[in-house]
Amino acid sequence: MKHPASRALFGYWERQRGERPAPERTDIEPGAIRQVLSDVFILSLNGEAGHPFRLAGTRVCAMFGRELKAEPFLDLWTEESRRTVGDLIAILDTEHVGTVAGVKAANSDGDEIDLELLLLPLSSSRRDLARTIGVLAPLQVPSWLGAKPVGALSLGGSRRHIAATPETRFVPRFMAPASRERLTVHQGGRP
Repeated sequence: MKHPASRALFGYWERQRGERPAPERTDIEPGAIRQVLSDVFILSLNGEAGHPFRLAGTRVCAMFGRELKAEPFLDLWTEESRRTVGDLIAILDTEHVGTVAGVKAANSDGDEIDLELLLLPLSSSRRDLARTIGVLAPLQVPSWLGAKPVGALSLGGSRRHIAATPETRFVPRFMAPASRERLTVHQGGRP
């Protein structure tokens, strides 16, 4: 994870989950992550609706030049990336495996920006309350960001799954962009 907001959210998520595969959504206290809230979003895990935003931080909304609440997350992506992003969210939902990925976008003038995407699972006993929390943040902030909205997002070449089980704490696994393999979690991850 390169972006400070990703590292901060992941550290908080790790503390809140304890020995569980993922924290409950009610375990997330916005005040505890206030320093990164503007880069944070929460999605509903409703694939039929395109995983709509439940909330999106001010910097995330400013990047697109609009309020994102209730907008389908998958609609923000290029056609080429949409299916892969949907697959990553499905893995997150079924296997409680997060993802950190490089993302590219550009404004209408063709000015490009590199972003970091972090998706982390949140547990819920009710399917209609299933959520993911994440970060979408620029690795470097160009002068035009916030004044000229970005267009469709595309996944970059770097993606990493973050798997957690009660027996392990943090086990990253690198995957090739087109890989659909299941993850194997090994003992001895980082504390």
